[in-house]
Amino acid sequence: METYAKAKHLRLSATKARLVAELIKGKSVDEALSILKVLPQKAARLIEKTLNSAIANAENNFDMDRDSLYVYRVVIDAEGPLKRLYIRGMGRADIQRKPVSQITVVVKEKEEV
Repeated sequence: METYAKAKHLRLSATKARLVAELIKGKSVDEALSILKVLPQKAARLIEKTLNSAIANAENNFDMDRDSLYVYRVVIDAEGPLKRLYIRGMGRADIQRKPVSQITVVVKEKEEV
């Protein structure tokens, strides 16, 4: 059984967030949380919040045991950019594009053999 949590409309570059996401794939949830706590990147804080939400969904909605959960998949999707006006010389203007992302964290129970 697997469960997930999503965080949408985050002001974050998807490329930078994917570097952090690769560090926790396949790890147990406790190990993944301890890795995310020591990383200095902004993406680590946002992925940590989403992971905590996925863990809470698994425990409260599906009665899964926290000790048997691991990070099955972390997907970072880029949304359309946030467009802002950038004032230039001689009365002109440019568009400044700021990255926006979406984080999906999927946790799954370990299968006992």
